Amino acid sequence: MWLLYDKNVCLLQINLLIMKNLFSVCLVICITTIGFAQYGYRDGNRIGISGGLSQSTLYASNFASKPGIGYGGGLSVRGNYYNNWSMVYGMQFFINTFSLESTKALQNKDTEFSLSGFQQRLLLSYNIVKDHVSVDFGPVLQINGKMTVKSDDEKNILKGTLLQANQIVDVGNINGNFYLGFSAGSKVVRGIIFYQYGFTNIFGKLNSDDALLILNGNQKFKGNLGTLGVQIIFNL
Repeated sequence: MWLLYDKNVCLLQINLLIMKNLFSVCLVICITTIGFAQYGYRDGNRIGISGGLSQSTLYASNFASKPGIGYGGGLSVRGNYYNNWSMVYGMQFFINTFSLESTKALQNKDTEFSLSGFQQRLLLSYNIVKDHVSVDFGPVLQINGKMTVKSDDEKNILKGTLLQANQIVDVGNINGNFYLGFSAGSKVVRGIIFYQYGFTNIFGKLNSDDALLILNGNQKFKGNLGTLGVQIIFNL
């Protein structure tokens, strides 16, 4: 009964966290849209729908990583700010994948991990060519759940450790990234290429478990996620 109660409490906390962040998304969208509307006479305001592919790599001292292919998409609001500068607020849903070297039945096998969630971006944009070419940069708040791994690979032993693959899936739920992107095209359709680097330790949560630290050779867990993405955005 206690385990069931504890599980229900955890699910309730997760739902409250999601609701809180969805509320903040709606609030920021409203504030941003109202603020951008003040500059409507400059014909630079855009609401965009975007989607595309990504390649993610885990930078970790503990594990040998290989990049994987994922995808993402969402909404954004772009508005004139000052002279050649604009501001962009966006929300993206994503699925990132990467692989870690491991062994299964004493044979080498890469284990693929998947991480999904959503991001909130607040970016500054410098318009190199107005309405056609820009450079965007700024912070990204990332909210995600646990990583997932195929059931057949959960017991794979990660190389260089005594850890099983399913023992490192409980990563931090809130992470910070830095975004740098380049976009080019017309007022209606643009291509985007960007890079995001996670400056927070995605494995920080694991360092509170002494048993996992022992299986990791008494080394602290440290991992930063880097993502290279290409997307197409359609402006309304």
